[in-house]
Amino acid sequence: MIRSFASCLLLAVCGLVVVAPLVGCGGTKKKKPRMTFGDMVEKAKKDTTPGGPARELARVARLQLKSGDKAGAKKTLQEARKTIADDADPAVFAPRLIEIAAAYATVDDKKAAREGVDKAVVMAASVSDPVARVEVLSKAGRIYGGSLGDTTKAKDSLAKAAEIAAGDDVSDRFRPQALAAVALGYADANLAGDATKVIDQLETLATSLEELRPKAEALAAAANVRFKSGEKPRAADLLKEAATAAKAIDGSANKTYALIAVANAMIAAGDKKGATALAAEAEKTGGKISDAEQQKDAMQEVRTLEAALKD
Repeated sequence: MIRSFASCLLLAVCGLVVVAPLVGCGGTKKKKPRMTFGDMVEKAKKDTTPGGPARELARVARLQLKSGDKAGAKKTLQEARKTIADDADPAVFAPRLIEIAAAYATVDDKKAAREGVDKAVVMAASVSDPVARVEVLSKAGRIYGGSLGDTTKAKDSLAKAAEIAAGDDVSDRFRPQALAAVALGYADANLAGDATKVIDQLETLATSLEELRPKAEALAAAANVRFKSGEKPRAADLLKEAATAAKAIDGSANKTYALIAVANAMIAAGDKKGATALAAEAEKTGGKISDAEQQKDAMQEVRTLEAALKD
């Protein structure tokens, strides 16, 4: 009996000896130290993708601003702006300039924001893809009218974007995307009342679309403008249709971006509960994207959405 008890005790002690390293110092993986903003800036500068340093530095600047480091954000944006030469490829760098200008506007540096958006508009004239040109001009109009309070330039930029979006250079397949960009531009420039014609076109196209991602994004954009025009019941109906279309998408990447678009429209309409639910679904779906770079970009958009929900 004593011998049996001793054997059991020995086994128990041996078991402890085996288990101890797994739960003690030897079994715990050391967490990597969190990157400082300085580390993030250096990493961003080393990005080898076209326009990558500008994009990543603008992202770091937004994080710095969110943490309360306004001076650091401005310095990082200056670094981002330096990466874009005057003769840079418009197709790659006009969108980057818009990102930098928008970030400058958030740190209340209107002079730098205006310089960036003005340069982006000039570059847009040389962008061969009409939809990409529409998106740059629409986002420029958004910054002019929203952050800079320049209604004249906002209307001019958005009118050019609307003309291109409705013109023959844009194929029917991509027209909803172009019109949605213009509609959102008007909404964010506080010019929703000027978007009536664009919105009517957009809604007509959206209802006839069979492809679900452009359908969801078009409906979300239309809802955003309808809400800002005071047509809340109509906006709610459009958002419901948009969410249904987004959730029915099969491909992970397309579904993630569609969910983000609808969630952002819900935030604009004051429906944070609905937006939070879609954001959670977008995060889950984004994690399933097989392409690493595509997943990185999508998840960055998800994080931006989640940050907007906390504001």
